[in-house]
Amino acid sequence: MKKTDLKLLACQLSALSVFRGLTDKKEMTAFLNFLRSEDIYEKLSFYGEFVSSLGAYGGSFSAFLTKAVCEDENTYITSVAKNKEVSASLKANAEKELDIFSSLTALTAESLFEDTDYEGYIPLFENEKVDFSAVYKERLSHIHRYGYGIFATAGMFRVENDEIVPVEAADDITTENFIGYEAERQQVMDNTLALTEGRYAQNVLLCGDAGTGKSSTVKAVANACFDKGVRLIEVRKDQLFSLSHIMGRIADNPLKFIIFIDDLSFNKNDDCFSMLKAALEGSASAKASNAVIYATSNRRHIVKERFSERGHEDDIHHSDTVQELLSLSDRFGLVVYFSKPNKKLYLDIVHELAKKERLNIDEKELDLKAEAFALAKGSRSPRAAQQFIKSFK
Repeated sequence: MKKTDLKLLACQLSALSVFRGLTDKKEMTAFLNFLRSEDIYEKLSFYGEFVSSLGAYGGSFSAFLTKAVCEDENTYITSVAKNKEVSASLKANAEKELDIFSSLTALTAESLFEDTDYEGYIPLFENEKVDFSAVYKERLSHIHRYGYGIFATAGMFRVENDEIVPVEAADDITTENFIGYEAERQQVMDNTLALTEGRYAQNVLLCGDAGTGKSSTVKAVANACFDKGVRLIEVRKDQLFSLSHIMGRIADNPLKFIIFIDDLSFNKNDDCFSMLKAALEGSASAKASNAVIYATSNRRHIVKERFSERGHEDDIHHSDTVQELLSLSDRFGLVVYFSKPNKKLYLDIVHELAKKERLNIDEKELDLKAEAFALAKGSRSPRAAQQFIKSFK
């Protein structure tokens, strides 16, 4: 490329309006600094920084651009997602900028330095031609599956300082990983599919014995429905005060959301109780129409109550108060109970796990050791079976 072409490209990227957010990314910042620089030493320094920054994308400029463009949360894509009218100028600007990004995917290390006198070492980078107009048109037509912005980056999220952030190294468990509990898992799957299809979906409480796969079921179902536009946001009990903020953040999003509260339980005077109650009852300020709440608990009645508390006489209508506390679980439209497995199911799980791990051990000996392991643990459970098999490694 001639110096005039590089300068024109620098000007075009500097003038980005719809995809302005890309200029804040370190990869694009380094590339822009390289294009703008006239001094060869400075130019090489910025170029080296640019190529180094592509390491997270396999050294590929096109891979970086594809991810950055598709995940960018801009006025154009949010307007389309909310079915708002898009002005002719906004649409024209978006189309022009997508063409510019397409031209970037034709660049090579040699082409960037062909109009210089430098003949030394030039780091290489990968690049494959991408038609961003076609790619973006596809994403816009299926935005209820792909999403945009942060929700296009991952399937699972958590809350940090009131902000929703992707979960690093999220659990990639699938429904194929499970043995047993098919009926329980299918109830959760069917409810989630109803959500994706725009049918009425219930808030779900998964309760029962520890180690039976309640949390894993929720995550596996979320993973299975990712391509259908489902995203999971995990909220800790102490973050329930942020529930209305979270619901407001996702309310107009074309995706569907599972608000996941793991290992849920309350004390009698827990301040978070009312916030969850409002969300479960469909309060406009605490519930989004595109979201359901999935919670797990080892207790069928989520609120802990002691016998000693029943003797208090300060509350004139104490029985009403008790019923309100104990009926929180009844506010979940669907309650799925995971009981600890009987001996047969426990050993079936052990056998399947042993087969997956290719353990060479006599079945009778395996059964005896598995039962002894469960006895030492205090109970049979899928988790105990998994821990037992791992003990062979």
